Amino acid sequence: MAARARKKHADATCGARGTLCALWRDKHLVLFNAEYTALVTALLWFVEIGINVWVIQKVAYTEIDWKAYMDEVEGVINGTLDYTQLKGDTGPLVYPAGFVYIFGALYYMTDRGANIRMGQYLFAVFYLVTLLLVFRIYHRTQKVPPYVFFFVCCASYRIHSIFVLRLFNDPVAMMLLFASVNLLLDGRWTLGCALYSLAVSVKMNVLLFAPGLLFLLLWEFGLQGTLLRLSLCAAIQVLLGLPFLLENPVGYVSRAFDLGRQFLFKWTVSWRFLPEEVFLSRYFHLGLLGVHLLTLLLFTLFRWRRSGESIMALLKDPSKRSHPEKLTSDQIISILFTSNFIGMCFSRSLHYQFYVWYFHTLPYLLWSGGVKKLAHLLRVLILGLIELSWNTYPSTVYSSAALHVCHFIILLLLWLAPPASVRSVDKAKRP
Repeated sequence: MAARARKKHADATCGARGTLCALWRDKHLVLFNAEYTALVTALLWFVEIGINVWVIQKVAYTEIDWKAYMDEVEGVINGTLDYTQLKGDTGPLVYPAGFVYIFGALYYMTDRGANIRMGQYLFAVFYLVTLLLVFRIYHRTQKVPPYVFFFVCCASYRIHSIFVLRLFNDPVAMMLLFASVNLLLDGRWTLGCALYSLAVSVKMNVLLFAPGLLFLLLWEFGLQGTLLRLSLCAAIQVLLGLPFLLENPVGYVSRAFDLGRQFLFKWTVSWRFLPEEVFLSRYFHLGLLGVHLLTLLLFTLFRWRRSGESIMALLKDPSKRSHPEKLTSDQIISILFTSNFIGMCFSRSLHYQFYVWYFHTLPYLLWSGGVKKLAHLLRVLILGLIELSWNTYPSTVYSSAALHVCHFIILLLLWLAPPASVRSVDKAKRP
């Protein structure tokens, strides 16, 4: 028995050693073969723990909006439910009710907002959770070579700053968004829609994913099933905002869901090359909105549409369609990420914290584009130029122009990609 146990242990040791030797022998494949995504991302995730601790301990915290957030939620805690009366140092409260509840919890966890260091470590946890959710998405699709994930996490100064040195609400909204996407990939559409609505209740930028999500819901469930899930999303918004709606419904809706907010030219990352009077022009904003909607329509009709059926077929019950098709993980991610990216391209203004809105989706968009012969180096160069543009403060004519050029190249790659078609049937079941 003892000899058999020793032999079994020796076999296991040899097996593990053999695996390590094979990995070392083919180490270049580990960096370029998407099958090793889980291994590389796991190692990078543990490295990120140390990086975040180092950044928190060694790099100075910069106060921008945290104190204002705390003042706003403190007003609610003290009994003020009229949104028009809630404000902080940087202006009035302009985020939906989910923001109030989440940052209200952070208010208590950080000694009424005074314990900044605790807040930083909480946001470091948000960062690590976000990475896990993002890495799981990339593992499901396996389109991006593993070496790129170094640029997704360790190499971005701006993203670390947004999370642990600035404590913005944008990272919280995106963490919930990526959790929602993971649920959609698992076939848990109803729960995924509920979590998506919760993400919207933290910050409205998540609505940039809404056109893609609407298309996916129609594809998967038809009009009736889609309306049920949209009703759930709306009910969550009403439930979260109910205390404020009962106090001053017009004030809550106009402040929390203000789509006409004017942005200051001095903070723009994307339109610095324009004269300020053009940037502030209402016609410029309406023009951007028109191009945004037109681009979404073109992608819907010619790149997302089901093969062999008209766009109106999406309204039918899936069982009654002439060519019923199941969505793949790749289709879900491609449509959602493209929808958000189109919104970023034609946004009225991009501020520095907005980088987190699409940063983690950029590698997928670049490596899933239609030009397969585009060299790895050129893709990495585009990522680098985008990172440089977002790290140039204040922005310049050249940095904002470079950002738009990179956006245009990515959008062109997405347009040249073949229309959505079923390559494999996911194992995920409908709830």
